[in-house]
Amino acid sequence: MTTTTEPVGVLVRRWRERRRRSQLDVSLAAELSTRHLSCIETGRANPSRDMIRRLCDELDVPLRERNALYLAAGFAPVHGERALADLGAARHAVEAVLAGHEPNPALAVNVRWELLAANRAMGLFLADVPVDPAGPPFNVLKATLHPDGLAGRIRNLTQWRAHVLRRVRRQLDRTSAAGLADLLAELESYPVPEGDTGADSSTGWPDDLVVPLRLATEFGELALLYTTTVFGSPRDVTLDEIAIETFFPADAATAATMRAAVGWITPATAPC
Repeated sequence: MTTTTEPVGVLVRRWRERRRRSQLDVSLAAELSTRHLSCIETGRANPSRDMIRRLCDELDVPLRERNALYLAAGFAPVHGERALADLGAARHAVEAVLAGHEPNPALAVNVRWELLAANRAMGLFLADVPVDPAGPPFNVLKATLHPDGLAGRIRNLTQWRAHVLRRVRRQLDRTSAAGLADLLAELESYPVPEGDTGADSSTGWPDDLVVPLRLATEFGELALLYTTTVFGSPRDVTLDEIAIETFFPADAATAATMRAAVGWITPATAPC
């Protein structure tokens, strides 16, 4: 559970500024006066539980940080946090997406990119990645970009690394999640091999449309696109922070390779 010693008004102002919203804009959207919002931010007024909810909804504050606002205002946290195994139907939904995506790779991660679950096809990428430096807990981005991980097999490493770092920076700006700043700093410290131009011309996908992952494997070079799925309207902190990353072939050769390879991958291949 997130704890804080900062006043609730400071937290409200910080999230408003993080979202680049004016007091007037937020007050109109959350249905309170600009003066009232100013008094909350300066500590001259204490927000009610309902007011915190309205402000958090308008500012799109993650559930973990909403709990911090409730605590700072003297209220009990609203949103619980359970392990993935205890999420019932939501856990089954994650498992169904992962299994149903085969023969293509898919995995579920938390907000710090720690691996929660993966399908068999993901073993093509992660089976031989050493636990150190990837974890424990097993961190997908460390496993991907560390020189002792998958980095040596990524054919467009400069391009992919830049894409990953931009994504983490945006995620940090949006969520302010604990641990992300340290993860970003570590990823930025990893070297890029000389001679890697980052160019990608093998898939026919324009660079301004999508950045494919080009990965050398024992089955040949694969070109992959990815999409991200999150749960709508979560009420649990764990569920709010889960993202399912699903990969798709960027060309016919990759599609054929994945279909042929996944048939003999065992469930134990994935590191989770």
